[in-house]
Amino acid sequence: MLIRRLILLTASLLGLWMLWVILLPTPSNLPASTSVSNGSWRVAEYTVSALQSFQLEARILAREDYYLDRGAKLSPTDLALGWGPMADPEVVRHISISQRNRWYFWRAEQLPIARRQIETHSANMHLIPATPEVAKTLAQLKEGQQIRLAGQLVRVDGDDGYRWVSSLSREDTGDGACELIWVEQLAVLP
Repeated sequence: MLIRRLILLTASLLGLWMLWVILLPTPSNLPASTSVSNGSWRVAEYTVSALQSFQLEARILAREDYYLDRGAKLSPTDLALGWGPMADPEVVRHISISQRNRWYFWRAEQLPIARRQIETHSANMHLIPATPEVAKTLAQLKEGQQIRLAGQLVRVDGDDGYRWVSSLSREDTGDGACELIWVEQLAVLP
């Protein structure tokens, strides 16, 4: 009985590991993209459409990697990013930050800055690496680092009707407020 359970556990873990290896976008297995028209391109079974150019310098407040959700093949990592007052380590040290299920959460015993400043100077961003080089840099990023990124806010349409759309505002909060970014350039700042 114990041996059977160990075999089942080992097989399950091996299966999960193989699924993780297959689904995890790495520089060598990123889906290839091909240009379509009207600012759109294909990536595997998705059409990615540019909505707006985007660039930002920000501090990484938190990082969450995804392997099994629907968007993980395109966007393996979400970064909670802070800019302006939310890039100040003295402000951020008073705020507890977490991520889960593609959401970013914060709380503070006592607000170090106005609530609205926290809301308009931080966001959860779903990152789609446009190149193997960007994917490699993204995989190495750590909380606390200052980064510069540039690319496109996008809409993703799956062949099966799936749709994932970026927010176009830094002023919104709640469901639909995250940015979905086709990251063309990504660098760690000194």
